[in-house]
Amino acid sequence: MILLLLGAILFFLHQDFWFWNDARPLVFGFLPVGLAYHGAYTLVIAAFMALLCRVAWPAHLEGEEGPAD
Repeated sequence: MILLLLGAILFFLHQDFWFWNDARPLVFGFLPVGLAYHGAYTLVIAAFMALLCRVAWPAHLEGEEGPAD
């Protein structure tokens, strides 16, 4: 349940309407704030997907037969 709630929060945060009209401030002096936000968001989503694979992966998909030939 908590993973579902976290997924919904991350979905909402992806709709970054608060940075649509501003190219300033520049992050590190050259990167527009919206692009920096999406870079950070991508790292958070990658960590969330790794967490989902680790915690919520269905065990029945992991068979004992090994790779297919």
